[in-house]
Amino acid sequence: MSVDWKVEIVECGDIPQVEDETVPQDEAERRWNRYVELVDSVTGDEGPEAVVAIVSSLKVQDDYDAYEGAYAALQRFPLADFGKGVAWAAEELTRIPYDRSGIVLVIVARSSAEAAEAFNEAVKSVPGEVRSRLRDVVDFHEANDWLAEDGDKGIIKVPRE
Repeated sequence: MSVDWKVEIVECGDIPQVEDETVPQDEAERRWNRYVELVDSVTGDEGPEAVVAIVSSLKVQDDYDAYEGAYAALQRFPLADFGKGVAWAAEELTRIPYDRSGIVLVIVARSSAEAAEAFNEAVKSVPGEVRSRLRDVVDFHEANDWLAEDGDKGIIKVPRE
């Protein structure tokens, strides 16, 4: 996939919300349709950088089911690329809505151990401030949300400073 694809998926992932009257309905529909087309075209051979783009595209709370395709696309990547790409998207994971970050992290946790191992190794290279914010996100999900089930806790390992 081209760099343009990565930019476009992030832009189209900013799906206009129903209450947003600044975006005409036809433009909102075009973005939604294009987003679905882009995530459906992912083969999994695009590398960890494409994982970062997909995670970065998960910007809004109400996606009108467009993000289901994104979650499916993430699962088409080789496990090592998937885990590494999610770790490389650490900054984005701290900025996207909590439900979105939780879904991505639970996919890592429930995938084969290879995905979690790749994530846990790659996250060590993330700058300390970002890693600290990501640790807070993981702690939240382990206490309250997507990673709260016993089998999911402790699989995602984000070191503290």
